[in-house]
Amino acid sequence: VFEMLLQRSSVCPSACATHQHASNSSILAPTRPITGSAIHAHLASTSDIRQASLIRNLNTHRATAAPSLSLSKPSMLCRAAATADGIQEDYRLRDPKDVRVLVVGCTGYIGKFVTKELARRGYNVVAFTREQAGIKGKMGKEDIKEEFEGIDVRFGNVMDVESLKSVAFKDKVDVVVSCLASRTGGIKDSQMIDYQATKNCLDVARSCGSSHFVLLSAICVQKPELEFQRAKLRLENDLKAATDITHSIVRPTAFFKSVAGQVQLIKDGAPFVMFGDGTLAACKPISEANLASFIADCVVQRDKINQVLPIGGPGKAYTARDQAEILFRLTGKPQNYFPVPVALMDGIIGILDFLAKFFPEQMEDAAEFGRIGRYYAVESMLVWDPVRQQYLPDATPSYGDETLEAFFAKAVKEGLKGQELGDQAVFGVNEE
Repeated sequence: VFEMLLQRSSVCPSACATHQHASNSSILAPTRPITGSAIHAHLASTSDIRQASLIRNLNTHRATAAPSLSLSKPSMLCRAAATADGIQEDYRLRDPKDVRVLVVGCTGYIGKFVTKELARRGYNVVAFTREQAGIKGKMGKEDIKEEFEGIDVRFGNVMDVESLKSVAFKDKVDVVVSCLASRTGGIKDSQMIDYQATKNCLDVARSCGSSHFVLLSAICVQKPELEFQRAKLRLENDLKAATDITHSIVRPTAFFKSVAGQVQLIKDGAPFVMFGDGTLAACKPISEANLASFIADCVVQRDKINQVLPIGGPGKAYTARDQAEILFRLTGKPQNYFPVPVALMDGIIGILDFLAKFFPEQMEDAAEFGRIGRYYAVESMLVWDPVRQQYLPDATPSYGDETLEAFFAKAVKEGLKGQELGDQAVFGVNEE
């Protein structure tokens, strides 16, 4: 039963909902993807951007002083890269080929698509990664170079500041795009990757004179009850406080792979497992390609400067029950549900928390995984209104043209290749 509960709650830790601790601004509803030379034409006007004043406490104006960097003096390379008077030209006025964009987390689920989308748009892309990357570290250097053919691939370690300085930032970087995310959502992994590794990239970017930082965060940091949410929110706050670099913070809802855990099981005739009556929570999943396009928009579009940007896919918000009905219809299987009371999950978490007191190294992450599963069972991945204390499906911006139903139809027909959960898989289901 525990296996089924966690697998049905296998939403990626990087896909969740917006926090209520920021102040004074508005949510920007995104437009359709902009590609090629149309990007620069778009700079002259943003009249097609719809501005919705639905939650005023989302984006903060960077009025606080920037914290001192954890780095010592910038390296000679970084000093040479920065302009002498500290005033930088607007890179957005240059041709894309003359804009260097560094992507960290480039071999991850979303990072791959972001890296390739930026290259497709003509940017001078640098993909910075470990020598062993991908699911379970199965990609070696040659595999990574083949994956990113024609892209400047550099190898190093985001946990090593000197590696970042001397390799990733050895040439002047205009924009950093961080797709870093903890692989499991575990306690130590979250602090190491969601916060510290990303903070290292931010610190070096600032010391080397980069202009803009695009952060892939998560929509669920609005109600931070989990370790990875607190780590992401802490980094967001550091980024907002930095006065020497601008930012775009992207908070996506669920990814397609996040809701794909039961596709094969339904095809095999198994019941659809859901918490309660299947309507406790809802989300607006977005495809990896559409999200990559939106992130690439953040590199150049002025309306996204210093903004927190919740983003979902096209169409309505889907509950678990909605998803099940689509799958039963597409597979031709009779509707068959296995409802699970949330109290059962609470009991499991309580046991794991108790054991973690005596065996912290072995059990604290297991208890955290239980809390992650429960969170996604009862919390929607939608914009949260802290005043009314409710989620707002209609206020959650939509972007792109790839729908959840079309994704399910393809998955039923062709399988889930490309949607592997990797280290986020539970008991090996849809792991590879």
